[in-house]
Amino acid sequence: MKVRNNYDECLTNVACSIRKYFELDYHHKTIKEIDDLLQEKQPKNVVLLVFDGLGSTILDKTLDEKSFFRRNRIKDITSVFPATTTAATNSLKTGLNPSEHCWLGWNTYIEKIKQTITLFLSSEKGKNEKSSEFISIFAEYEPDFITSLINEAGRYEGIEISDFGDIAYKDIDEMVSIIQAQCEYGPRKYMYVYDLQPDSIMHKYGPYSQQAKKEIMLRNEKIEKMCEELTDTVVIIVADHGHIAVDNIYLRDYPDIYSLLERTTSIEQRAVSFKIKEGRHSLFVERFNHHFSEYFSLYSKEEIIEAEIFGPGKIHENFQYAIGDFIAIAEKGNKCLLTEGDFPMFSHHAGYTDEEIYVPLIIIDRV
Repeated sequence: MKVRNNYDECLTNVACSIRKYFELDYHHKTIKEIDDLLQEKQPKNVVLLVFDGLGSTILDKTLDEKSFFRRNRIKDITSVFPATTTAATNSLKTGLNPSEHCWLGWNTYIEKIKQTITLFLSSEKGKNEKSSEFISIFAEYEPDFITSLINEAGRYEGIEISDFGDIAYKDIDEMVSIIQAQCEYGPRKYMYVYDLQPDSIMHKYGPYSQQAKKEIMLRNEKIEKMCEELTDTVVIIVADHGHIAVDNIYLRDYPDIYSLLERTTSIEQRAVSFKIKEGRHSLFVERFNHHFSEYFSLYSKEEIIEAEIFGPGKIHENFQYAIGDFIAIAEKGNKCLLTEGDFPMFSHHAGYTDEEIYVPLIIIDRV
C-alpha cells in the first residue's frame, strides 16, 4: 500500500519543532521553517493555534488569496493517519505518531478491558455513561503532553487553552483575549490553543456551507487583528484535518458482511477497523470487496503494520489489537461505513483524499 502522509512534514513534526525550541527531547524530524524562525527570533511566546477541520482545500475555496490566513501560509503539510481529531490533536500535543500514542480514532478498541471506547468521552461505543473499566486504566493510555512536560522541566511555561485544557473559553473573542493576556506576562511560554470550529459546523451543514464559511471568515478576521497587537510572539496556525461531504452506508444492510464481525467496528467511518470471526477472513475479504471496492481499499493487519501508515516509532502495546484484522480506507469517493453507535453526518474526514489529509502551515512572526 502507498502511504500518502508525509511523516517528515506532518503535524507530528510541527510538535517536534515545539519540543525542540522548549528544550525537550524529540524523536521525529522537525519542520525547518519553524526551526529557523524560532532559532533566529527567539520569541518569548509561541502560540500553536489549531482550527479543527480547516484543511487546505477548504481554506483555498473559502478565503481569497489575499486573506490573512492564505497570505501567511508557508506551505501545505499532511495530517497523520487517520486524518481525524483524536489521532491528529494527540500527535500535535505530544510529538508522537498515532502508532505511538494509540489514540487512533473516535472509537478505539482497548484490549486490556476488551471494549471499544469513544476516547474523548471515556465511554463504550454507543453508550452514554462512562466506562468504569476504562476510567480505572485511563492514566495508562493518556500520553505525556508537551505543555505538561514543559512545566515539569521548570524552565518555561506551558498552557493549553481549550475546553479540555488549563483555560477554557466561550467564544472566539474570549479566546483571543486570553491569548493576548497570556502573552503579556511570565517567562518564555508555549500556548497550545484548540478551536472546535469550523469542524463542528461542517459536520452539521457541510464543508462549503454558508454557516462554515461564516465561521472561517470570522476567524481569519479575528486572528489578523489579534496578531497586529502581539509582540515578541510567533503564532503557528494549523488544522488537524480537512473535510469532505459524505454519503453513509449502514453495514446492517449487508448481513453477509455484518454476520462475520466478531465485535463492532472502530477507529473512524472512513478508516474502519474490522475484527473478523475466526476462519472467516477470506470470506470477509471476498464479500467486502464485492460490495465496497469501488469506494474503499481493504488492507490486512500485516499490510498496515508493514507500511507504517500510522507513522513510525515505538509501537504502543495496544496498537496491534486496536487495528483489528483489517482496515478499510476511503481512498476514493465519499462514502462512510456505519454500525451501531456511529452517528451519520453531512461531512466527515479520516479518509485518504487530498481534501482530508492536507492542512495549511501558517506562520505569523510578531517579534
